[in-house]
Amino acid sequence: MIALTLDRIAEITRSRIRGSAQPTDIVNGPVVIDSRQAVPGSLFVALGGERVDGHDFADAAVSAGATAVLGSRPVDAPQLLVDGGDDEVVAALARLARAVVDELPDADVIGVTGSSGKTTTKDLLAQVLSRIGPTIAPPGSFNNELGHPLTVLRADETTRFIALEVAARGLGHIAHLCRVAPPRIGVVLNVGSAHMGEFGDRATIARAKGELVEALPDADRGGVAVLNADDDAVIGMAARTSARVVSYGLADTADVRAEQVDLDDTGRARFTLAIGGATARVQLRLIGIHQVHNALAVAAVLHELGTGVADIATALGEAGSVSRWRMEVTERADGVTVVNDAYNANPESMGAALRTLATLASERRAFAVLGHMAELGPSHRAEHERIGRLVTESGVDVLVVVGEQAAGIADGAAAVADWPGETLRVADVAEAVAVLRERLRPKDIVMLKGSRVAGLEKVAEQLTVEAAE
Repeated sequence: MIALTLDRIAEITRSRIRGSAQPTDIVNGPVVIDSRQAVPGSLFVALGGERVDGHDFADAAVSAGATAVLGSRPVDAPQLLVDGGDDEVVAALARLARAVVDELPDADVIGVTGSSGKTTTKDLLAQVLSRIGPTIAPPGSFNNELGHPLTVLRADETTRFIALEVAARGLGHIAHLCRVAPPRIGVVLNVGSAHMGEFGDRATIARAKGELVEALPDADRGGVAVLNADDDAVIGMAARTSARVVSYGLADTADVRAEQVDLDDTGRARFTLAIGGATARVQLRLIGIHQVHNALAVAAVLHELGTGVADIATALGEAGSVSRWRMEVTERADGVTVVNDAYNANPESMGAALRTLATLASERRAFAVLGHMAELGPSHRAEHERIGRLVTESGVDVLVVVGEQAAGIADGAAAVADWPGETLRVADVAEAVAVLRERLRPKDIVMLKGSRVAGLEKVAEQLTVEAAE
């Protein structure tokens, strides 16, 4: 973070200096919510939490070098005290992040949203932007009202780009995050069924995602909305922004296009990138045909920043997977391939994963280990049955359905009378591991996919750790 005195931080956060804190004391290190990450010059933010209260670790943070503690309960340490509990502490953090962004006019803020693919696209974007200049981006899916300001507060005078993933659990959430760190470039990937239970319908999801393009500056001030031309709900957001619109996709009308798209024998996408009259061949390191749209979104941003098509192709080809449990491929010594895509799931990403499995399997025996898709609301049952039917069309030999909430997947597959595959219903992760231990043979491929709460990454860990041992 940029160096600030405590009295300046108190003014920004609307807090009171107390204890042994002095107005001229300086915070010039990171802002952290874990006392174990405190270092000299840092600011420790104490939050109540469900199981532990951060205020109880104030002394540990200060002993590690933290200049002060920002919290809502008095502690025996140099402190900035906020009235109103955790909600006001988070609000204070947001005000501090906004103040820091305003002090960094040369840092470009780029926001990425969508129903799926946000984290992968943000990771790609951060990697390619770092080739141009110092870049800040959140780890994993650190994309909410707490992770957003904490990421921004890592920026300092050297920062050239701040690449942010913006998520929403309801209307107004993205608009709030954009007030914390106003983006100049906004990327909207897709509008799907994720969080249908919270939003109610796809139109409301589109309203929420479109808050990003509404927050952009107008075209005369450099605002750019990067929109997916192949998603009607996304390209329709062009009418909601005064920023300049740049489209990407497979459509002939897209400004940034992918042509001659296919997968190599390892499931990695390749295509010809076309922007204007220039073209270049791209070979991605990421697995799955769905990665093409993510890469095109990143290409559009790079082009807006002045990078040539050939250099964009090189940068995309050298970027790899960063965040865990997203199409992680492990080859065991016995020839079994484990594909861990268990971080999260919705109908769109589940379909993409099954298509990728079909490509990777080729002549091999394919196992699909699927958990339930959360937050689908009234469409829960129908969407799970639809995925079950899709399994039967995807070349899967053995379907393992984990947990009662995913039962619709098994029912959907069972409804397809002529499917030659086998469906196994298991109660939990432990039973899934036991079934796979018994049935997997050398050269088989097994993919794991489900919402985060299904915990299928534990199945992948067991399969890969045991094989290594």
